[in-house]
Amino acid sequence: MVIYHDEEWGVPLHDERRLFELLCLEGAQAGLSWSTILNRRDGYRAAYEGFDATQMAAYDDARQARLLADRRIIRNKAKVRAFRDNARAVLELRDETGGLDAYLWGFVGGKAIVNDFETMDQIPTQTPLAEEVSADLKRRGFRFAGPVIVYAYLQSAGLVNDHLLGCFRRSGG
Repeated sequence: MVIYHDEEWGVPLHDERRLFELLCLEGAQAGLSWSTILNRRDGYRAAYEGFDATQMAAYDDARQARLLADRRIIRNKAKVRAFRDNARAVLELRDETGGLDAYLWGFVGGKAIVNDFETMDQIPTQTPLAEEVSADLKRRGFRFAGPVIVYAYLQSAGLVNDHLLGCFRRSGG
């Protein structure tokens, strides 16, 4: 978790595939710990062909059934179905907005929101921004995209900088 924090969490992300991967993995975390998902991230990447949304959107029921038997991932039927649905939704989003990068960063005017928290207990689990993004993602057909998941996603992808005051990563360092 320290390496994840020090190297990835909160670093502004603009890569389409990584943004899509992170959205899926944040949804997979629902009800689980983030360390559980991180420990299986390589397995997810292998099982989902590097999070190629075009390939994932085309998964048929037989492919979905094989995924439900794949021990490298969390074998939850709703979450496996959500990955395919999210792939389909992200492809539509690309056609409409140019992709997750343009879409997401548009909510924050292209610049990360930097919060001034001193302690972990000050960090909210959701915000009005997360509620707005969540509602729009759901309207577009994304699943496992509630406001708590979306806020964690916005933090992870660096759209919201919740590194504590005094954290070396706070200024991107």
